[in-house]
Amino acid sequence: MKTENNKRSGIILGWLKIVAGLLVFSFGVHLTIYANIGLAPWDCLGMGIANHTPFNYGISMTIIAVTILIIDVLLKERIGFGTVIDALLTGNFVQMFNSVDPLPPNENIWIGIAVMLAGFVFMALGMWIYMSAEQCCGPRDALLVALGKRLPKIPIGIVEVLLWSGVLLVGWLLGGQVGIGTLISTFGAGLVMQLVYSLIRFEPRELKHKGLFETVRILSGKRIDP
Repeated sequence: MKTENNKRSGIILGWLKIVAGLLVFSFGVHLTIYANIGLAPWDCLGMGIANHTPFNYGISMTIIAVTILIIDVLLKERIGFGTVIDALLTGNFVQMFNSVDPLPPNENIWIGIAVMLAGFVFMALGMWIYMSAEQCCGPRDALLVALGKRLPKIPIGIVEVLLWSGVLLVGWLLGGQVGIGTLISTFGAGLVMQLVYSLIRFEPRELKHKGLFETVRILSGKRIDP
């Protein structure tokens, strides 16, 4: 009984860790937007949608994330509470930081590059906190994995580039900002993440994630078959 209670407490504490991690991650995304030198592909799409709808960036990103989450489910990809919380909160957290930022828009490219790199660090730290809860990855990562499974002869890195290219093209056509920061985001974010994870000795592939059904089973104390 004590073990089951500890597991339930661990799940709930994990939710708090996910929210905290998403806050840190979202602040990092906000910095990459504030840098004002070009947006990452998904942010470009979110801004593009916001340009043509009554929705702000946060709601646009939430709509994108929920849509991808539904696609993940249809593709039978494993999702967890972390996936759902990510879909609902991340875009709105970024919008919150965008709205309360007291600084004037950045107009210096070198400051923009430095701010963007700092944003990558916060994003990596936020993902570390978030993933440590072991309740599955975000909707976009799940989509990438699902596409990779269906294109086994194509390296996953190429699949990611193709996915990001399609997203970026649509975002650009909708008026999302594209610039040197877009290129830096595409190739630099992963490198900074790897550097940060090496420094803190974090290996995401060693995590053992719990899906929705497993988490519900632990919380209810009953066996639930998916």
